[in-house]
Amino acid sequence: MLKVDLKGIAKVRAKGRIYYYAWRGGPRLKGKPGSPEFMASYHEAVESRRAPDQSHFRFVVSDYKASAGYKKLAQSTREQWGKWLDRIGNYFGELRIAQFDRPEKIRPVIRRWRDQWADTPRTADYALQVLSRVAAHAVEIGRIAGNPCEGIKHLYKNDRSEIIWTDSDIAHIKRTCSAEIANAIDLAAHTGLRLSDLVRVAWSHIGDEAIVLTSVLGRTKRQPPKRPRQTIIPLYGALRDILARIPKRATTILTNSRSRPWTSDGLGSSFNKAKMDADMFERDLHFNDLRGTAATKFYIAEFTEREIAETLAWEEESVRKIIRRYVGRTAAIKARIKKLEAKR
Repeated sequence: MLKVDLKGIAKVRAKGRIYYYAWRGGPRLKGKPGSPEFMASYHEAVESRRAPDQSHFRFVVSDYKASAGYKKLAQSTREQWGKWLDRIGNYFGELRIAQFDRPEKIRPVIRRWRDQWADTPRTADYALQVLSRVAAHAVEIGRIAGNPCEGIKHLYKNDRSEIIWTDSDIAHIKRTCSAEIANAIDLAAHTGLRLSDLVRVAWSHIGDEAIVLTSVLGRTKRQPPKRPRQTIIPLYGALRDILARIPKRATTILTNSRSRPWTSDGLGSSFNKAKMDADMFERDLHFNDLRGTAATKFYIAEFTEREIAETLAWEEESVRKIIRRYVGRTAAIKARIKKLEAKR
């Protein structure tokens, strides 16, 4: 019989007998070493390891690594993400994909995994970010209905009151994103609505002079129901132009590529994918940072700082910071350029 020297085979002696396994912890091999049966079972085990069971989450990780979206990432991003994808595969790989369709069950598991790096909050959030992208891929290929990572709060706290999407940021992402995502970005940047409110805005909410959206506030068992809050967005010229070019496909203003109303998770996941396609994923810009962009547009449209604060439900100081940083600074620079040109 031929002598077989295959790398990785585990040899185990138990109760006076010797058993061979394709690798430590792997499937047991059939037949005697060197026999056709032995070789066939070994190659079958190796092949099954290369092509993971499509019912387990390891398949989603593998499929994402082979996707065009992953290959479009910058080389430096792939190098960083590759390490985290391996960690995700090792930790979640043997779970059935269907388990990720039960948010109430899987979210505690996700949080426990992320909390391994709780001492370094930015690292923990980065881990969650990569896992969220893999889960979004599972949604895209139709394996789960929603992204269970959506709604899990980040550990790292920072002041985002002065962070906005600039016109150049918006122009950059719109070069590669779909028309549906572009419509969502434009509407968010001109209304200041949160993502969760944005997906609810219907054509019926548009009046002659304003968009009026009523938010039903929650309550606790010990508290009476709170009064509904009304958000009133005046219809200024630029906002009317945005609404005029969005096609009416459903009762809601914003729809996905199937002409169906967006869900918060669906729009959030698709927006993150658009950021990735535009090679912007490492930039510290969130969807709701478009609210700050709206604040600058309101100011240019001659809203007072108090009116902007009331519209966005912000503190006036937050509005003042954004105006001073993005609008006031730009105006001052233009004024100086004008003086220099006049002297020359």
